[in-house]
Amino acid sequence: MFSRLRTDIQTILDRDPAARSTWEVLTCYPGLHAQLLHRLAHWCWVRGFKWLGRFISHLGRFATGIEIHPGAVIGERVFFDHAMGVVIGETAEVGDGCTIYQGVTLGGTSLYKGVKRHPTLGKNVVVSAGAKVLGGFVVGDGAKIGSNAVVIKPVPPGATAVGIPARIIPSKAGESADVTESKFSAYGITQDDDPVSQALRGLIDSANGQDHQIALLWRAIATLSADQRSGNCVPDDAARKECFEADKLNELVGK
Repeated sequence: MFSRLRTDIQTILDRDPAARSTWEVLTCYPGLHAQLLHRLAHWCWVRGFKWLGRFISHLGRFATGIEIHPGAVIGERVFFDHAMGVVIGETAEVGDGCTIYQGVTLGGTSLYKGVKRHPTLGKNVVVSAGAKVLGGFVVGDGAKIGSNAVVIKPVPPGATAVGIPARIIPSKAGESADVTESKFSAYGITQDDDPVSQALRGLIDSANGQDHQIALLWRAIATLSADQRSGNCVPDDAARKECFEADKLNELVGK
């Protein structure tokens, strides 16, 4: 038990720059308190003391603002950052190394008892503030759920889900949301994960390429006209120079 507690404290110290000491983490972090109470509630739940498990969970909700059903399974090195308003359902499973921010719901969409109603998070998943993951599907290892996303279908390993309903952005080669010092993405979102921004950048690049081609065509026509001494057949307002300001537009959309 104490070994697991030391691991939990070290996890918070590693991932939260605001954490200054072991004593501060032990006394001032509700995410840690919620996990400790959940372990006791889960121990009661799996041994048949259902009411006692629910009551301990209920007390934990009042004390921490984090509601974890005693039937849920929480892995090791899970970090609840701030985490006020987090709700985790009965059949949910949270894998090792996950990070869950405030306002997250791991909820169910079925009313049938005895079935898998809540999601399973793989290892090192980041679920950002306000996200809702609803249903009995799997979110793959290293996936990221963007802030306020509503996820209603499986997320492949390493992918990012953003939007309402969530759109799946495949992972880049060799990259994911793995919780390491160099690759961890706070709040589960990076600049390249916005699909609207990606679409706008594609349109900007396409328009910029067309502007370049048009300028080249007018230059070629002007050259041919001069060589053939047939007079100037190029209009005065012809776009012989590129004037499309792609860099400024890319800055506006966040490139």
